[in-house]
Amino acid sequence: MVNSAVLAPGARIVVRDSEWLIRKTLKAAAGSRVVIEVIGVSDFIKHQIAHFIADLEDDIVVLDPKETKLVADNSSGYLKSLLFIEANLKQTAPTDSNLYIGHKAAMDTLPFQLDPSLKALKMPRQRLLIADAVGLGKTLEAGILASELIRRGKGRRILVVTTKSMLTQFQKEFWSRFTIPLVRLDSVGIQRIRSRIPTNHNPFHYYDKAIVSVDTLKQDREYRTYIENAYWDVIVIDEAHNVARRGKGQGTSLRAKLAERLATRSDSLIMLSATPHDGRAESFASLMNMLAPTAIASESDYSKEEIRDLYVRRFKKDVKDQLAKNFPERNAIASCG
Repeated sequence: MVNSAVLAPGARIVVRDSEWLIRKTLKAAAGSRVVIEVIGVSDFIKHQIAHFIADLEDDIVVLDPKETKLVADNSSGYLKSLLFIEANLKQTAPTDSNLYIGHKAAMDTLPFQLDPSLKALKMPRQRLLIADAVGLGKTLEAGILASELIRRGKGRRILVVTTKSMLTQFQKEFWSRFTIPLVRLDSVGIQRIRSRIPTNHNPFHYYDKAIVSVDTLKQDREYRTYIENAYWDVIVIDEAHNVARRGKGQGTSLRAKLAERLATRSDSLIMLSATPHDGRAESFASLMNMLAPTAIASESDYSKEEIRDLYVRRFKKDVKDQLAKNFPERNAIASCG
């Protein structure tokens, strides 16, 4: 058994007669076991991603860089070396707040739709409420940010929680615009997964990227245990005004409790709502507390300055110049002859 301390990202190892490159090490959901995420180097498994539990692998061999054999590059103009260096640079995760792939999605991106991502990427943890008005593309803005997080290695596991009526549209937009595949999970789908896995396993570990209805999760008490024992890199909560603490109705209360539970189960949290504020300071504060629990001292008395970094809010009048430039108004001419 190899000491987990030497299984560092960047190291090359031989496991099961194949050579792999360690991408990162993860803690198993239960217990203290170390899971290593690797990408194939050998020809047969090249570029394939796999996960190994270090404690259960008896034949892990860490390759010593000192034993690397250097081979001269005889290609014209050292082309092979240049291509190798360029390929490695493209795989390196960015560390700045610039956009690299989100703005290249399959859509006509407007400048204002990039602002939420530019703002969030400057944060240590990307936790933001996107509260743009209806029709400005909140789903697309969430997709841009999710794409950037994936590019930075911070979006392997994504969970989208939305209303039942929006499941198909959200799933379609993320796939057709950003090629982010979200597996749709409803109560039947979750039960199907549970039938395939051991009884003590978590169905939310089965798919890395999933979309589920908020009403599906709130209905079954058993899901609470699964959620509390799962962790995602990114959680997106659509129609976030539905999960704010607003009244004493049972449905709203269950949704609010679910959202508060989910808010603690991810590094990045993206909340979407065109109407996040119902006029009650406490209601809006409940959303802000999900993003940053220490941002507000008093839920009934806080200033705009305390929460200015936690949300983006624009109306159509704020971006009318960009909208007019890209979507000019058409004059309809009706013939009366």
